[in-house]
Amino acid sequence: MRIVQIIDSLEPGGAERMALNYANALANEISFSGLIATRKEGILKKQMDSKVSYLFLKKAKSVDLKAVFRLRKYLTQNKVEVIHAHSSSFFIAILVKLTLPGIKIIWHDHYGISSDLSARKNLGLKFGSLFFKGSIAVNTALKQWAESYLYCSDIIYFPNFIDAASGSDEKIILNGVEGKRIICVANLRQQKNHKLLIEAAKVIIDKYPDWTFHLFGKDFEDEYSETIKAQIKDVKLAQNIFFYGTTDNVASALKQSDIAILTSLSEGLPLAVLEYGLYKLPVVSTNVGEIYKVITSENEGIIIESDNKNELTDAIEKLILDKKYRDDLGLALHNRIKSNYSETAIIKEYLSWLNSLSNFAS
Repeated sequence: MRIVQIIDSLEPGGAERMALNYANALANEISFSGLIATRKEGILKKQMDSKVSYLFLKKAKSVDLKAVFRLRKYLTQNKVEVIHAHSSSFFIAILVKLTLPGIKIIWHDHYGISSDLSARKNLGLKFGSLFFKGSIAVNTALKQWAESYLYCSDIIYFPNFIDAASGSDEKIILNGVEGKRIICVANLRQQKNHKLLIEAAKVIIDKYPDWTFHLFGKDFEDEYSETIKAQIKDVKLAQNIFFYGTTDNVASALKQSDIAILTSLSEGLPLAVLEYGLYKLPVVSTNVGEIYKVITSENEGIIIESDNKNELTDAIEKLILDKKYRDDLGLALHNRIKSNYSETAIIKEYLSWLNSLSNFAS
């Protein structure tokens, strides 16, 4: 089988990471695995497996015919059978299919604001789904939405998975005291609710001044970013809360951390929690999206209600005070991640599903 992943950029983000993960994993399983960035490259490019074929389209506008024909040439030269389009990249996939009707499009829905899908309307996507051979949802809520909204009959749910081998060898040096670090991996977006994190950090640091918070994620340098930075300054925590921006080696930071948190207001199935578990970190997360399917019991992590400062601070304090409890939670979650969110298991199911689709007319 010959498959390419298409994504708008290779900047760090959930959809971008999954496009990369699929390309890397498939490079060892099929005859041809490609990765295409349409609009922008980024630091994730460094994590691409050497066996993955890569193309940057340099797409400059919504309908960029030069980019479409550049993509068409690449697909024909490499005899690609399946385009696996992630998020909004479905549009260019449809445009090129109009010139290559035999090619199959799989659309991967990574929509993160899954708390109120009734308000999600996208007529371009709805009509575009007429061209989809199949659709993948990253959680069951998105699958149900797709079944009721899209003109595509073959819809399946595959959870996100992580690639433990990805990342550079360069070590990140974290600030703070060893053994007393709390990490959060989340882009600076409103749905990630850094405001709650900072409010809780203020309470924790007042009681445990040696502990520090370490934030990783893309800074969009927008109004939300300015608000969060101003909040840190207002509570005088600039020496206790550190923001590192994006990195191509978050594993290095996770290995130096002791507690991991996620304070989101909305999620699908966040890769951050899978990564936390992979590196045996005890996790405190808000009860959003499909977190409950990853942390299935109180022995695997602490789930709190969304936007609840008291529950968040109580959970962090409980972990600070009991190292054995931290170790036990981290190990239990690690074992669950390895068993249920491994690359091997999901890629096997994915290829089996694609083979079933290929039995139908294009």
